[in-house]
Amino acid sequence: MTFTRLLDAVADQLPPPGGDRIAVSFDGRERLTYPELRDKSLRYATALRELGLGKGDRLGLMLFNDAEYVPLCFAAMRLGVVAVRLNFRLAPAELKFILADSGSKAVIVHSSLLDRVEPVRAETGVETFVVRPDSADPIPDWALPFEVLLGREPLADAPEVTDADPMSLLYTSGTTGLPKGAVWTHANTVSTATAQALRWRFSPETVALVPGPLYHAGGFEAVTAPAFLMHGTVVCLRSGNFTVDRLLEVLETEQVTDCLLFSFMLHDLLRVDGIEDRLPKSVTHFIIGGDTMMPWVVEEVRRKLPWVRLTQVYGLTEGGAIATTLDDADFDAQPKSVGRPVPLTEVRVAGLGLEPAEPGEVGEILVRGPSVCGGYWNRPDANRDTFVDGWCRTGDLGFVNPDGFLVLAGRAKDMIRSGGENVYPAEIERVLTQHPAVLDAAVVAVPDPKYLEAGCAVLVLAEGTALDEAELRAYCRENLATYKVPRYFVAQPELPRNASGKILKFTLRDKYEKLGTTTESGVTRPGEEGTR
Repeated sequence: MTFTRLLDAVADQLPPPGGDRIAVSFDGRERLTYPELRDKSLRYATALRELGLGKGDRLGLMLFNDAEYVPLCFAAMRLGVVAVRLNFRLAPAELKFILADSGSKAVIVHSSLLDRVEPVRAETGVETFVVRPDSADPIPDWALPFEVLLGREPLADAPEVTDADPMSLLYTSGTTGLPKGAVWTHANTVSTATAQALRWRFSPETVALVPGPLYHAGGFEAVTAPAFLMHGTVVCLRSGNFTVDRLLEVLETEQVTDCLLFSFMLHDLLRVDGIEDRLPKSVTHFIIGGDTMMPWVVEEVRRKLPWVRLTQVYGLTEGGAIATTLDDADFDAQPKSVGRPVPLTEVRVAGLGLEPAEPGEVGEILVRGPSVCGGYWNRPDANRDTFVDGWCRTGDLGFVNPDGFLVLAGRAKDMIRSGGENVYPAEIERVLTQHPAVLDAAVVAVPDPKYLEAGCAVLVLAEGTALDEAELRAYCRENLATYKVPRYFVAQPELPRNASGKILKFTLRDKYEKLGTTTESGVTRPGEEGTR
């Protein structure tokens, strides 16, 4: 079944008064019922066809979250057009690469983002730009106004689209190099929706909030799609206006039940005075993505919001968005874990030759199942490296503990090779974030003249707390082997993250790579060499 057929089936199964069920709410201000969403997507499909788009063409969507995003996505799906959902934070050079790599034929872009498009538009190969206004700025003469998509009749003769056809092209965040376009088919999306609806326990009464961007698989495929599958409601916050106060207002107005949050969002929420009384009692489920939750966060949720169940997720775009979850009942017994596989998904840890690792042995995490994407766009070499015998190589390191739960050890590229020992940053970060002075931590490798590489702990400290390197080093020695103790400790107001909430460790490595040979402002030098 294609995802558009699924949407139509939902609309058909909801006769009045069920037909008035809200499918999508944007910021609690604009709402579409299921029949309205279907009708609008059919009208946009006609307009896209008149622009010359047909099955197999690529349509770039460089849009903030707004009331037209989901209908435009569904319109493209009906035509067999592949939606290239673009990160609106892309710099011009990044945008040029992705549009050229994807071969996008047309792009719909918000007017305030035209300054990213203008410098590179002639080098992208894009034939048509359509501007969605969010200001009174004039439309440039090289683009069409959004009105060209309005006032059309519903599409009457959609082409044959199968579940094996590509539906979306999602470019990876590029934290380790040039982004690659993960090809998501209709079958991938339906499988993901099914798995997550089962795991999240979604129902027609579900009102799921997506505060982050809809171009991200975590927001669309992993939450929006399963809510639609179960006849629930999706609430999307408008982009660029995230504040805790606005979040709480929308949670109350829309009576949200399930809330996807990145870790930093939950941290901000827990710091709100009187959050015990301000969080609506309708909210009974937090789904946390990006990074694993720190112990203090779990403790604070348990203490302040005891009626809310927690779910920690782990996954990647190529691997079906979400591969494992740690469910609420397992947090106390498995605080270091990211859980067990979601329905329809297999996860295993493999050694260097991709043979199954022994229990407790660190290796690369592999994912297999119908949600795993159909490969990378025009990247045969990358496909051969990443997709092996039906398994998706994640590039992440981990192990399975004696209870059968997956524990992360970091990314393969993040591993520190120090004095002949493999040091896994995630293990050190878990220890550091249990110290009362540390709110957040990232450990990266920096060059070391003696041991090849040494660990550098980049910390976000609690308010009013000064960096006490000697205390932190002693604390680490109490909880870690000596060779795992970071050589350097530095503090920053916050850690750099991408739109998925993941820490951009390569920026930290670049920033502190000369730490062993120079003294930089804001950097604390080590007080001792340490023993190994």
